[in-house]
Amino acid sequence: MEKYRILVKGVVQYEEKYLVVCRWFDDRISEPYQWGFVDGAIEFGEEPEKAVLRIIAEQTGLPATIDRILYTWTFMTGDTFNIGISYLCRVSFDEVVLSEDLIDSRWMIKEELEGTIDNRVLEDLQEAEFYKERFRYIARPEE
Repeated sequence: MEKYRILVKGVVQYEEKYLVVCRWFDDRISEPYQWGFVDGAIEFGEEPEKAVLRIIAEQTGLPATIDRILYTWTFMTGDTFNIGISYLCRVSFDEVVLSEDLIDSRWMIKEELEGTIDNRVLEDLQEAEFYKERFRYIARPEE
């Protein structure tokens, strides 16, 4: 039987800073506590957009709005295929109330993310042109 799990990630922005959170992953790895963006699994029947906003609120106490999808990612865990959608989300204040699942949080500018979060996430952000000024692509009819 094929197993799938859908995940969402909220890259939460307040002004020019981004929220990173620390959580415990696994005692069997060299660094069981790791920093990353807010993320979690969607519930059965839940829309991904509603899930990311719910997860941000549950884990940080912050009401957020979605700006756009940044990128998608996939990976295998045992016999489960994981599919993830990352969203750029914005908040209007920066007072974080952490859930019991999280250890700590920090607001960082883009340049501080390197060395703090996983390099694979940084590579995905670069491919999503997260580090460049936002631009709008306008398709032009073929001439």
